[in-house]
Amino acid sequence: MLPNTPRSIAARAIPRFATFAKGPRSTAALSHSARVGASTPACRTAVPLSVHPQPTPARVSSRGFATAADGSFTTLQESAHKPLFDKILIANRGEIACRVIRTARKLGVKTVAVYSEVDANALHVRLADEAYCIGPAPSAESYLRIDKIIDVCKRSGAQAVHPGYGFLSENAQFAERLAQEGIVFIGPPASAIVSMGSKSESKNIMSAAGVPVVPGYHGTNQDPDFLQQEATRIGYPVLIKAVHGGGGKGMRIVHSAGEFHEALESAQREARKAFGNADVLVEKYIERPRHVEVQVFADKLGGCVSLWERDCSVQRRNQKIIEEAPAPGLSPELRADLSAKAVAAAKAVNYVGAGTVEFIFDNDTHKFYFMEMNTRLQVEHPVTEMITGLDLVEWQLEVAAGNPLPLDQRSIPLVGHAFEARIYAENPRNNFLPDSGQLLYLSTPEPTHIFAPSVAEHHLASESADVGAEFTPVVNTSAALAPVVRLEQGFEQGAQIGVFYDPMIAKLVVHGRDRTEALRMLRTALEEYRVVGVATNVEFLRTLAGNEAFVRAEVETGFIPKHFEELFPPLPEPSHEALAQAALYVVLRDHPTSTSPSPWSTLTSRRFGGDVYERIVTFQSEDTAAPPMTVHVKSLPGGRFDVTTRTGSSERTFSGVDAHLASPSSIAASLDGALVRTTIVAQPPPPGVPASSSPNTAERLHVFHGAHKTTLVRPSPNWLLSLGGDVLGAAKGALRAPMPSVVVEVRVKEGERVEKGQPVVVLESMKTETVLRAPVAGVVRAVGCKKGEMVEEGRELVDVEEST
Repeated sequence: MLPNTPRSIAARAIPRFATFAKGPRSTAALSHSARVGASTPACRTAVPLSVHPQPTPARVSSRGFATAADGSFTTLQESAHKPLFDKILIANRGEIACRVIRTARKLGVKTVAVYSEVDANALHVRLADEAYCIGPAPSAESYLRIDKIIDVCKRSGAQAVHPGYGFLSENAQFAERLAQEGIVFIGPPASAIVSMGSKSESKNIMSAAGVPVVPGYHGTNQDPDFLQQEATRIGYPVLIKAVHGGGGKGMRIVHSAGEFHEALESAQREARKAFGNADVLVEKYIERPRHVEVQVFADKLGGCVSLWERDCSVQRRNQKIIEEAPAPGLSPELRADLSAKAVAAAKAVNYVGAGTVEFIFDNDTHKFYFMEMNTRLQVEHPVTEMITGLDLVEWQLEVAAGNPLPLDQRSIPLVGHAFEARIYAENPRNNFLPDSGQLLYLSTPEPTHIFAPSVAEHHLASESADVGAEFTPVVNTSAALAPVVRLEQGFEQGAQIGVFYDPMIAKLVVHGRDRTEALRMLRTALEEYRVVGVATNVEFLRTLAGNEAFVRAEVETGFIPKHFEELFPPLPEPSHEALAQAALYVVLRDHPTSTSPSPWSTLTSRRFGGDVYERIVTFQSEDTAAPPMTVHVKSLPGGRFDVTTRTGSSERTFSGVDAHLASPSSIAASLDGALVRTTIVAQPPPPGVPASSSPNTAERLHVFHGAHKTTLVRPSPNWLLSLGGDVLGAAKGALRAPMPSVVVEVRVKEGERVEKGQPVVVLESMKTETVLRAPVAGVVRAVGCKKGEMVEEGRELVDVEEST
């Protein structure tokens, strides 16, 4: 694994680095302290960050990415090829901004980053050639400000804008404004965004083009009662979906008429915030659907191709968490039909650039229906890159410059199988609620590649001359491919995961000769991905990748609730080995072994009074209802220890254990003759939070042993708990913020009577709404928050005095 330092992670975020001026701060790029003209400490007027010598496009090895200088592309006439842009602005943040920067640097194109005040030290800011602050943290005041982004284009001389995904990537007004200013939008024309951005209009266009659509209401009447009547006509369950946007925002499944109005209000409110438009459509909810999508690409000369399909069925909160390509279990005929329909959809709106046509595939009938078209590069585009050996960002730049598609349909490979796992700051065991905080520790698997390696030599072209044969590739799953691991991330160790943006930390991408090999690689890579500081879904993803039904490719969008018990088994009792190592870590950390030849170092088993050094270390699992666990540690001459561990169910003794701290975050020990080296990261309690029985208010030790992570809590002493209890004054009816959030709505007032389960407060964190409900029936005794306020985790929001 990589050393867990910011430099080591940033160093593999781009293919090569320039030499930077030496300074007191060691970073992977010039620090903000090197900039001048600062207007405020948090929001500085930017100047060019550095004098990066721009690399020229270079030929690469046979396993490297195929560029225009590489023979694997269709030969273009030199005189016809238009030059790429000298400089582009990336109107985004996080891993996608870093992703675009990597390709731009490979091609010798300079990059301009924009950032909000809280992103001043973000990785994408330091990797870009120039960076400009465009406002405060809220997206509406920064990343969604069209005027500020255009102003930066003019100031920096950027000729084009890459929107990434999210934010303004599917905003037709943004594309139009850029065109008016003579700036190229690296994406489709505004007309296509309008047509495909409206789910209602897009379904009408697709229906006219012969593409099947899901039954539903796609009209403009937004009267709540009318929409409910339409839902009744369609038949429950129905899906309420925002007309504009995607990513699961503004989407609610409704199972009965009694749920409809509340679900509608919530979906509209979420849609209005995310996309600036609250209009929704209502359509039939298919009970056992798969989410299958086709990557299409079109140029300005009329060329349009399919880069094959992806399966993105496994989701939580209507958002994808693991994707794969190609979609498993599709017949050649079905694959060809999907690709043909997707290309027809793109041509119907004169599409240009990268787009994704999403279909609902009914597992019961094996029919598919058009769902929507995302007029941008998708989060999951790397899996398509892996099976085709292409760089889709490079294709975007070529097409935006006016060049034809680099390959025709028959030349596009489909080799091997790829997975992408999205690593989020969230708690899967708490309904996948997003988390925020600092990445105190980050260690990742070693990537083998930065870009997708070429698979052109393994391409098996179809020899059939039949109509539609171009959409029937010969899938090569027997090529002698070297396994590939890619890591797409926009954060380093020490970075802050805030509440204002999406909680995705990184994307882990693997490629193997077939699905079985790729899935095995994914499990191995997830075992090596270790995070401390925020809750993550890494453990869940590892469990999912090993689930028997998932291994058999029995995927559907309801996969998680269907297999809930298998995916969320009861947390096992910590192993005796983990407890012993954690206790030894505490002892060695608190009483480090001295190497000086003093009398004190030769009396390691004695204290000043001459007593043998013994210590009992108490641990608690994160399940506070479980009994505490104790470890008795007794020191012996020669740096050895006798260790006895006791849990609620058993006891075990390890004699003569040789142990030492190999680093501040790892311990080497010999347990029953087995030499083990284990990573243990201590997470101190947050400052200013009173002690309580909650695990979040005590020190936690995160023990990474093998493929498992065990979190052990060191309970606060009783005297400190009593002081903390006086401060907290917790009550049965107290409702606390489950995470750092922004208060969207307060639905009750002091003195108001509420029923158990009644919605009282609506929170928003990382673009996700959470409704908090009264824990008991009673009278509201106090309201401790107001609309628009930022609240920290654990903050008491509403106190309800229970009725007797």
